[in-house]
Amino acid sequence: MNQFEVKLKDYITRNNLDAEHLVFEVSCHSVEEAAKAANSSPDHLVKNICFIDENGNLIVAIVKGTDRASTTKIGKTLNIAPPRTATPEEILENTGYPCGGVPSFGYSAQFLIDPKVMEMDVVFTGGGSPNSLVKISPVTLQKANKGVVTKIRK
Repeated sequence: MNQFEVKLKDYITRNNLDAEHLVFEVSCHSVEEAAKAANSSPDHLVKNICFIDENGNLIVAIVKGTDRASTTKIGKTLNIAPPRTATPEEILENTGYPCGGVPSFGYSAQFLIDPKVMEMDVVFTGGGSPNSLVKISPVTLQKANKGVVTKIRK
């Protein structure tokens, strides 16, 4: 395990989260790669899309792997101008995890969860690195990140 995977696994253990940390020999960077690695479908994957608002605050939009996040809807939800996509450097700086492995919890951000995510029994989210995932229920995920459930998909 690399340092990011260890950090996330420790977070899961310390916070007694009902979640399974999975490390693979293959990349999980794209939804398709992650679904194949997890022997699942893209419908069970969630993406954590990182945005930055006009004040430099991190916003994480959590949508199903087959969906896209709407910056317009995010802006309206938070009563701000539509945020911009974070750079890989900003993602690492703000989350503590590299782009392609960002989990849905474990760092400070405004988390927004699309309702379609909450319809699932279990989802796979970033596991701290491009080669790892976390298997978790959406209810546990929301408790871990104190996310707001609101329609943010395009």
